[in-house]
Amino acid sequence: MQFDTKIAIVVRSDLEVWQKLNVASFLAGGIAAAFPECIGEPYEDGSATKYLSLIGQPILIYGADGAALSRALERALARGVTAALYTEDMFKTAHDAANREVVRAVARPDLNLVGLAMRAERKVIDKIVDGLKFHG
Repeated sequence: MQFDTKIAIVVRSDLEVWQKLNVASFLAGGIAAAFPECIGEPYEDGSATKYLSLIGQPILIYGADGAALSRALERALARGVTAALYTEDMFKTAHDAANREVVRAVARPDLNLVGLAMRAERKVIDKIVDGLKFHG
């Protein structure tokens, strides 16, 4: 099945594994919150045990350095795509309100990005992530 939209998460390649997983999880949550229509139906196994819904389309995960993350953000904004973001300063906070405070304290060109997520038309996402490789 081909979707009209594409979800891409870009994670800074030099992070610790636990940080990469944490960032990807938070960013996927941002996509789910912004685009509830991308959530599939709940699951149920053969024993009638109920499970939560998942995002119903593939999420492509790319690796990048800080410069490539900044470039992807600028490309997204230039195309009218609002991204979810995660900055290095957010690793030092303990709750959501503090995360917003550390982001608000820094001008966009100075953000120490460690991750971005975005959902848009396939061709638009392809232009935003052009030159990036899948995370390995």
